[in-house]
Amino acid sequence: MNFYMIAPEISVVALALVILLMDLWTPARSKPRLGWLAVLGLVFILGTTFAQPIASGSLTGFSGLLVSDGLALFFKRLFLAAAILVLLLGIESADRFPMGIAEFYVLVLLALTGMMFSAGVNDFMLLFVSVELITITFYVLVSFQRGRADCLEAGVKYLIMGALSTAFLVFGIALLFAESDTTNFAVLASNSFTLAGDKLLWLGLLLVLVGLSFKIAAFPMQMWAPDVYQGAPTPVTSYLAVASKAAGFVLLLRVLFVAAPFVARQWEGLLMGVSGITILYGNLCAIPQRNLKRLLGYSSIAHAGYMLLGVAALNRDGASAILYYLAGYLFTLGAAFVVISLTGRESCDINSLGGLGKRSPFLAAAMAMAMVSLAGIPPLAGFAGKFLLLKAVIAHAGVNPAYYGLAFVALAGIIISLYYYFGIIRAIYWRQDAADPSPIRVSPPMRVSLVVCMLSMIWLGLFPIAVVVAAREAAKALNF
Repeated sequence: MNFYMIAPEISVVALALVILLMDLWTPARSKPRLGWLAVLGLVFILGTTFAQPIASGSLTGFSGLLVSDGLALFFKRLFLAAAILVLLLGIESADRFPMGIAEFYVLVLLALTGMMFSAGVNDFMLLFVSVELITITFYVLVSFQRGRADCLEAGVKYLIMGALSTAFLVFGIALLFAESDTTNFAVLASNSFTLAGDKLLWLGLLLVLVGLSFKIAAFPMQMWAPDVYQGAPTPVTSYLAVASKAAGFVLLLRVLFVAAPFVARQWEGLLMGVSGITILYGNLCAIPQRNLKRLLGYSSIAHAGYMLLGVAALNRDGASAILYYLAGYLFTLGAAFVVISLTGRESCDINSLGGLGKRSPFLAAAMAMAMVSLAGIPPLAGFAGKFLLLKAVIAHAGVNPAYYGLAFVALAGIIISLYYYFGIIRAIYWRQDAADPSPIRVSPPMRVSLVVCMLSMIWLGLFPIAVVVAAREAAKALNF
């Protein structure tokens, strides 16, 4: 059964069960320390993944349900790194979870398991199971702080939109199976010659893509993101913004460029339109926002649109640019949410950052770097990511000049975003009316986390070649 293919996933589940059992015998005051066991366990699991190089080939197991290749390995490492950061934020925020902090760690690990399975999906049945494992755990995580009304409201909104996206996904998979008599990606792709003209199969794929657009917060299923980002606990918001979005993109890439490349090539107009609308919607709606987490919710919609540029490009350079972009996005948003957690608690108005430059120059520098990177200004990771995506789009414009228009929309979105990103920097350094002028204490774990994120943003921006090469090797698993 090739169980060694899922050794990291089994290890994560075992770690979750150990923490759940230890919770029974651990005194209440010591339960937050269980998070360190989870962190150390994930660091070890992450380290073992580097024993296998990304370009080590492809292996299929479990009757074709799962594949282990460079793309799966790249995303598993990304998910593990994101979960480690979220657990560190959870440990730092343990005082905000007076009940059930160990359950919080367990749910983070179970969501991670679903994400790791999603990285190697090779069948629509496993795709559905992976998505549901991720989504159901987030139903609980989003509303974990039961004493906050806005947190419960966010959980209800996420539940309703998640149920709607699941309906689209299930109905789409049903149509695909009815028309092709298979749910396996490889079998579906091998029958492309006979299925290419089946319009009902195309409808099934379209419904699957609508369901997956919920995971990446892209048009037409983007409405939930700002409300849920604002109401959810900050560690959960960071998990949604990075890891859950990355899971949606790996599934999208698998469906379009492994299961149905024959359809993807016919949908370039649709993919271009979704990307452009998502970019404009996210950036324009972010302008009037004053709540920082809500603003980042709209910003995440815009960034989903930027990454969809790589999907619309229909080439391997576009896919590898998405992978690079997600790596930079992990460290950029990681720094931003660490600062939000340390300064704004759960309700963070932009004005509350006033005077941060004096209260904590270190946190101010980290937040400013994150905003500059998100805006796509050199020499940080965000600039290199946007450059690679635009390069992939323009390279395809020789075949279809409409891609020049898409590139123009993306550039317009980047220019618009400068206004609200630099509004945050202006609040940090030019507003001096801080409600609490006292210095902010930064614990050693959070300080180390911020240093790693800041150095990673600089390294990915100045020396992107190593990650770009790894992303290109991973993208070889896709069919173009």
